[in-house]
Amino acid sequence: MNRFSELKPKALWNYFSEICKIPRISKHEEQIRAWLIEFAKEHNLKYKEDQTGNILIVREPSPGMENRKTVILQSHLDMVGEKNSDHPHNWLHDPVVPIYGGEWVTADGTTLGADDGIGIAAQMAILTDTSLKTGKVECLFTVDEESGMTGALNLQPGFFEGDTLINLDSEDEGILFIGCAGGTDSIGSFNYKTTTIPDGFKTFEISITGLTGGHSGDEIHKELANSVKLMSRLLTSVCDSGNALIALFNGGNLRNAIPREAFATIALPSANESILRNETKKFLSEVKKEFGLTDPGLSVNITDKEFVGELMDPTDSKKLLDVLNECPHGVLAWSEEMKGLVETSTNLASIKFRGNNKIEIVTTQRSSKESGKKYAADLVESIMKPLGGTVTHSDGYPGWTPNLNSPILRATTETYRSLFNTEPAVMAIHAGLECGIFYKKFPGIDMISFGPTIKGAHTPEEKINIESTMKFWKLLTALLEKVPAK
Repeated sequence: MNRFSELKPKALWNYFSEICKIPRISKHEEQIRAWLIEFAKEHNLKYKEDQTGNILIVREPSPGMENRKTVILQSHLDMVGEKNSDHPHNWLHDPVVPIYGGEWVTADGTTLGADDGIGIAAQMAILTDTSLKTGKVECLFTVDEESGMTGALNLQPGFFEGDTLINLDSEDEGILFIGCAGGTDSIGSFNYKTTTIPDGFKTFEISITGLTGGHSGDEIHKELANSVKLMSRLLTSVCDSGNALIALFNGGNLRNAIPREAFATIALPSANESILRNETKKFLSEVKKEFGLTDPGLSVNITDKEFVGELMDPTDSKKLLDVLNECPHGVLAWSEEMKGLVETSTNLASIKFRGNNKIEIVTTQRSSKESGKKYAADLVESIMKPLGGTVTHSDGYPGWTPNLNSPILRATTETYRSLFNTEPAVMAIHAGLECGIFYKKFPGIDMISFGPTIKGAHTPEEKINIESTMKFWKLLTALLEKVPAK
């Protein structure tokens, strides 16, 4: 941690190192909210907090800059908490441990939380940098972005006064984002019938680990391996050829992450253990060829597993595996308006055996078109129907329609060009940004999103590029100093 003192901009990295010490997974942002309020009090900054937990801290205009437009800087307070199953970490109590080396900052065995901790740190550095000459700056910190965007959804009119917003939640330096996808979750809840473990059966645990995983929006087009899909495929083979029965099947953790691990407990005749191991060996050979480039760490293991309880009825087991094998995962449509942009996708995010013979399957749909989002959700629901039970769809969040005539886009492009002597790319993003909600709730608001380069978001391999963070800071501060008059 002390090596952060070597990094520049110094204030930004110092704030980020402090943020890493504070647990702040989605829906548990109490500590970071309290810390921010204390920060505002310590620096004599005006602040307010709404009933949802969103916080606004204000930097008053520098002398002579009172006539400039008010700019809103926006980030989200929560982070995705992902770790490998064998890594000890309590997300409600333990700090993230950042590691600095070479060109990147990463974390020890967990997500880093640069998404969007670096945005928070930038806002705090802006709020306390007396050398900057800016108009009024409102720093908006929203809650619960990663698990439903409820902070943005519940934001009330009048909480801020500006009509120009810079979102600090993008992950590709050199790209200015002016649009994003909308999204919804489709969640299936089902009951299943059971049967007792037959005499002469032996129980095993199968684990699929070491997958790359990734952001279910930004990286859905990369055709990364999905642990739930792989396990379903393997279990189908083992059940068909070895008369195996399923006891448990749990894979994936988060709605907005491509699942990296899956675990299943099965029972099969002791005499068929060789079938299990041969089918697994054959399966591993096949998937290594398919995903060797995208998921080089893929691992499949079988261990003896004591299990006391009932097994899933064979008929319901077959229905479940058929549904999971048929359930789509990945790109459903590409944009015709913007080359290379995913228009519609779906992520088979997780399956959980919840106890009391209940199963929950979580999927996430994204689209830049409302009709595409509905189509994807309806498709998933129709595939889940054979399981009975219920499929519910979240209210979701809207997309953000690009505006190529945006004043803040023009100002940011000109500033980027003058700073770095190169033209930034202008794109929409398939991930969901809170800008989509602001676009709908606050008609006429002018917005842009940019940030430093972050790789592996929503996975324990998350890392942030140091050089790009300096460029991000230079662009942000230069842009604030050039804000036009009201």
